[in-house]
Amino acid sequence: MRVRRLILLRHGQTEHNAENRMQGQIDTHLSEHGLAQARIAAVVMAERRPLAIVSSDLTRAHDTALALSTVTGVPVRTDDRLRETNLGQWQGLTHQDVDEQFPGARATWRADATWAPPGGESRVDVARRTAPVVRELVDELGDAWDERPVIVVAHGGAIAALTASLLDLPVSRWTALGGLGNASWATLSVHGESAEHPWRLDVWNASAQVSADVL
Repeated sequence: MRVRRLILLRHGQTEHNAENRMQGQIDTHLSEHGLAQARIAAVVMAERRPLAIVSSDLTRAHDTALALSTVTGVPVRTDDRLRETNLGQWQGLTHQDVDEQFPGARATWRADATWAPPGGESRVDVARRTAPVVRELVDELGDAWDERPVIVVAHGGAIAALTASLLDLPVSRWTALGGLGNASWATLSVHGESAEHPWRLDVWNASAQVSADVL
C-alpha cells in the first residue's frame, strides 16, 4: 500500500524559550543549546532520507532546517505561512507577565482553539494558513511522495494547529494535542493511492533527546 509520510519538526531552543517568554512571530535566534538540538535532530531526520524540506521563514525554524539540509544535501524552501501563531499583545512577555496583565486569559487560550490573544491569532486562524501548504505539496510532488518523508520545520503552536486540522479533529478537541518540546517532532501519514485518504497520527512529541521544555 502506498504511504505518504509527513514529519513536522519544531525548531530548537531560543533564549525566549529558556526564559518562558512568548515569542509568537518575533524573529528570535537559536541559543547555543538550540543549535546543538538542531544538529542532533538533523542526524536522526537524515536517516529518513527526506524528499523535501520546507520551513517557516522565521530564523529559529530556518536555521533548524538548514542544519538538516547540511547533513542531507536537500535544499530548504521557506514559506511564511508556516510562521508561529501571532500572539499580538503577548509577544515578548513572559508567562508570568501575561498572567499578571491578562488574568486567566492564558488558560482560556489553551482551552479554546477559537480564542485569540488580543491583537493575535487563534489556533483555528493558524490552521487556515498552514494547511494549504501541505495540500499544495501533495499536488506538487504527486507520485514522487512516498515512504521518503517531507519534513516541515516550524513552531510548536503552528504544528499543533496544523496537525489538528489535518486529522480533521473537532475543534473542541484540538487541545488534546499537547505541546512539542524544542527540536521534537510529529509524524503523520496517508495510506492508500489517493491523496484524499485521511491523515493519521503515527508519532507525537518524539525527540532525539529527552526534553523538559514543552511550552
